[in-house]
Amino acid sequence: MRYLYKNRIWIGMLLFLALSYNLYFIFLLPAVKIWYLCYVDLLLALAVLLAAVADAVSYYKKEAQKAMLLQFDSVICRELEPRENLDIAQHDVSVLEKQLREQFAANCDLQDYIAAWCHEVKLPLSASLLMNEKITDSALRMSQKQQLETIRQQLNGALLGCKVQSNLFDLQIRAVSIADCVKTAIHNNQYFLIRKKFELQMRTKQANAQDAQTDATQNETNGIEPVSVYTDPSWFVYILDQLIQNAVKYAAEKPVLKICLELDQKRQGPGVRLIVWDNGEGILERDIRRIFERGYTGSNHHNGKYKSTGMGLYMAARILEKLGHTIFVQSEFGVYTQFVITVYSAGAE
Repeated sequence: MRYLYKNRIWIGMLLFLALSYNLYFIFLLPAVKIWYLCYVDLLLALAVLLAAVADAVSYYKKEAQKAMLLQFDSVICRELEPRENLDIAQHDVSVLEKQLREQFAANCDLQDYIAAWCHEVKLPLSASLLMNEKITDSALRMSQKQQLETIRQQLNGALLGCKVQSNLFDLQIRAVSIADCVKTAIHNNQYFLIRKKFELQMRTKQANAQDAQTDATQNETNGIEPVSVYTDPSWFVYILDQLIQNAVKYAAEKPVLKICLELDQKRQGPGVRLIVWDNGEGILERDIRRIFERGYTGSNHHNGKYKSTGMGLYMAARILEKLGHTIFVQSEFGVYTQFVITVYSAGAE
């Protein structure tokens, strides 16, 4: 039907010419036998039909080629057979490509500038933290330190955010102790964890133990075992920082943070699961599927109680994707939030 609609003008012209010719033959040439007209109509119809079939085959081949090319994320106008105004399309594409390259270069320069600025600000910030320790007024010292620690977190987030967005995103995947990563993340956020009076629980759980009758508590050990996993320690610590900071931001009146390393010896595949659980405000069911979207702040943001950019979990999800890890979240609003990260194991140390 698309072919007929596209060629409707030509089809109309042919029908008009055929009708005019037949009327001329019938009314103005009455002495000529009518079967001559039928014979000529048959020949013309056969010729038109053959031409239409050939053109339709060519048309649908081009449509199939175009449908195949549309599946690729690249410029395809140069791949098509030469057709009318193709040179104009190629000119416009070249102009747009040039503009994109210029904009990309400008964005890279801006990212480099922000990264350099963050490094420069870290020096006076460290000096300010040292000077803060000399303040004799404890209330003023704690209040100022909270603001300085917040600035430090924001600087680290901005610096790593520039690296994630950069085309020179560096990854150094190697076998590292997951316990060391957890300890580093806890150390990075210890001020806010202490300030909020968090109860911190860390344990290792042996899932699917061989003795199914054994009490589940007998399959757990205190602390995170020094299990080696394949990851980039800097980026993995950044992800844990984001999850811990979310737990601090949405903390309950008596906050609890649980970090559990789950080992499953029977499960197929070399993955281990790191679970970060808190009893904070939780996530509404309608928000769970969107929390990893860029700039999404959720329903809690709109009540004015919390301030959020919606970039932390988005950046964490992007980094996990580059690292080859997976993450999913479970939550009950007002009860708990649990993030589960699956990482490839390199064996126990």
